[in-house]
Amino acid sequence: MRTAQLTIDPAFSIGPADRRLFGSFVEHMGRCVYGGIYEPGHPNADSRGLRRDVLELTRELGVSVVRYPGGNFVSGYRWEDGVGPVGDRPRRLDLAWKTIETNAFGLDEFMTWAAEAGVEPMMAVNLGTRGVQEALDLLEYANHPGGTALSDLRRKHGAEDPYGVQLWCLGNEMDGPWQVGHKTADEYGRLAAEAARAMKMIDPSISLVACGSSNRRMPTFAAWEATVLEHTYEHVDYISAHTYYDPSDGDQASILASAVDMDNFITEVVATADHVAAKQRQKRKLKISFDEWNVWYESRLQADLDRRGWVEAPALIEDDFTAVDAVVVGDLLITLLRHADRVGVAAQAQLANVIAPIRTRNGGPAWRQSIFHPFALTARYARGTVLRTEPVSPRYDTKRYGDVPVLDTVAVHDEETGELTVFAVNRGSEDLPLDLDLRGLPGMSGLSFQSIAAGSDPSATNTEAEPDRVTPRELPTPTPDGGRCTVRLPAVSWSVLRFGPTGV
Repeated sequence: MRTAQLTIDPAFSIGPADRRLFGSFVEHMGRCVYGGIYEPGHPNADSRGLRRDVLELTRELGVSVVRYPGGNFVSGYRWEDGVGPVGDRPRRLDLAWKTIETNAFGLDEFMTWAAEAGVEPMMAVNLGTRGVQEALDLLEYANHPGGTALSDLRRKHGAEDPYGVQLWCLGNEMDGPWQVGHKTADEYGRLAAEAARAMKMIDPSISLVACGSSNRRMPTFAAWEATVLEHTYEHVDYISAHTYYDPSDGDQASILASAVDMDNFITEVVATADHVAAKQRQKRKLKISFDEWNVWYESRLQADLDRRGWVEAPALIEDDFTAVDAVVVGDLLITLLRHADRVGVAAQAQLANVIAPIRTRNGGPAWRQSIFHPFALTARYARGTVLRTEPVSPRYDTKRYGDVPVLDTVAVHDEETGELTVFAVNRGSEDLPLDLDLRGLPGMSGLSFQSIAAGSDPSATNTEAEPDRVTPRELPTPTPDGGRCTVRLPAVSWSVLRFGPTGV
């Protein structure tokens, strides 16, 4: 049986594990809002219509920041439609998802929900069909203390104190021809720079995200980032990145290696940003906001859109995630952590129902999908400093990504508690012995070893009837001897191993 080796030393650090890496996304799409986080009349809803069962699962998931209200939806959205008395709000056509938007849930409701969930809001402004003035109006409504028309309107609507939103997205996927208000890189770059300059005149404390490419496969990828950043580099704090990985073709070997593509994507965006910085003599290093990522059976979307007319909150891309999908999501989180020095924000899309870790039934229960668990455990234990790992691993061949390592890892060391957490993925179809060398952190003992293994039942899913079919299982805790130990990673698995100072 092939063996892998991993040496961990705190001298080789990448950077802090920013809590903003554990973000999520709430878009007015399908049943993410209506029937997801918000369902007046549900037995578990509070007086404001917020589903308490979903709030509890959101807290358990460990979500730190939530992007809102889109997504493609934001490029045709009028934010003022979603504030004020609900009975006075207009019904609108949402061109992005071919639905009717009631606007019963809007900015004020989202901010109430975010406070209840304990998450930081990340707002997107419409630079598709709208522009600078509307972005300024939204910022004034949200963040200005009072004494102006829009800030006083917020107070009239019940929010005396400003919301103080710090993270703002300057539009969404403006490179995509599917986007309402799609623009060229020069058109978008100039508009984004104008909006950024003006928004920071109102609130200099905010951080702004410019739109990067919708995915690495776009024909304009890298050229788009370069042009947009030529316009915006000195005015923004992040460039966005989005990616989804589709398992529909059944190529398990390739889907398990999806993190290889994400890793390359991040490296190339960083290189492009640093090239623009060099040209402009910028000393500041721009970070990435990887604010849409997930596994998505994307080939199913068009059928969902084509089989109905204009309706309210239809079920859209409510994928049932498998045990293999959970392993892939865990590996994508490993990649985000491995780039903690340059990825400052990340948001898994989406939170509820729409390609989501949380599923619900209207009027019924909420449950955890398979992908819930690697996210929740990573958010819980990835605290401290991310350490650079260079595992020695066997390799295997894939159709999409060529020759890739069987093992993927990252480690996080909490200096305050002394605890060490190792996240590891075995992409192979056989168990993988892993020799761990922890002599750089002397005096460690094992705390726990949990794993989600898909090798025996790769298509297993969690459903309303069987909500706990795919969950982490406890494995024998390794006991280091002289700073070394060997563990066996199950076939096709994501694992988290925890160590702590002996006697603590």
